[in-house]
Amino acid sequence: MRQVTIAGQEIQPGEFREININIARLPSHTQIDTPIYVSRSPEDGPVLALIAGMHGDEINGMEIVRRILDRGLHQVQRGTVVCMPIINVYGFLNFSRDVPDGKDVNRSFPGSKSGSLASRVAYHLMHDVIPFIDIGIDFHTGGAMRTNFPQVRAVLREAVNVELANAFHAPFTIDAPFRPNSLRREAARRGKSIIVYEGGESLRFDNAAIEEGVAGTLRIMKHLGMIDSAPEPKEPTKTIWTTSWIRAKHAGLFQPAVAAGQLVHKGDHVGTITDPFGEFKEQVRSHETAYVIGMNNSPVINAGDALMHLGMDNLCRLENNLE
Repeated sequence: MRQVTIAGQEIQPGEFREININIARLPSHTQIDTPIYVSRSPEDGPVLALIAGMHGDEINGMEIVRRILDRGLHQVQRGTVVCMPIINVYGFLNFSRDVPDGKDVNRSFPGSKSGSLASRVAYHLMHDVIPFIDIGIDFHTGGAMRTNFPQVRAVLREAVNVELANAFHAPFTIDAPFRPNSLRREAARRGKSIIVYEGGESLRFDNAAIEEGVAGTLRIMKHLGMIDSAPEPKEPTKTIWTTSWIRAKHAGLFQPAVAAGQLVHKGDHVGTITDPFGEFKEQVRSHETAYVIGMNNSPVINAGDALMHLGMDNLCRLENNLE
């Protein structure tokens, strides 16, 4: 039977353990720990990491992992589940995407033991957890005032990523290149496959996106042979190969006329921009046939602001004469 070690602690078959990694200390001398919950089945199997809270304001991912723990879904029949509900404790406490030094943890990998605060958080994750897992799911949400329709992001030229994305079976699967200095890229360099799940908006619970994340995780577990049953997908997944943004041509107040997840055709009316004084009204139209995979929920926008994130599958590309 394989040895399972997380953060220097060996986990025995059938054992559940909470491990606290000390990241740093606040100026007040308060210690900041990152809790890790490890559940190992009596039977051998893969090691799956569920990672959330890389950005401290992205609470939907935290809630996905919390519900998995609360419902006992981390107690699998075979293998080991490593649950990390909040990576960026600093950001969580301050309702912030970043850490106090203003840096983004997910642009700080592989990190440094003596570097910036974000770099230190990344370092501990890369040295204490990632070397000892087989597969990972990194949970995220849209940014401030932007919602992402439930979607998996992965590099689809890799066969294992295609398998994982198909198993998760989110409404959308997006072919997404690696971001520089991200967890996903650095893990791949070490032979670890991590897919990203995006759903909802930061600092706002989206129950549908949360439950989609829980169900998709269970489908991954079933695919890996860790459990025997999982919820069936509610709809086919659509593979998105090309994305673009609809941007505001003028500043004003934006009111969308379509919903996230919806298919829009080239020339369709997708929203209206007005100004607060009733001096003008502009109809916003889609420049291509695509699915709305993300939406700006802020009513107050400036010229150039991203209003909608569009994604094209093969059928959309064909309609747009891109094939």
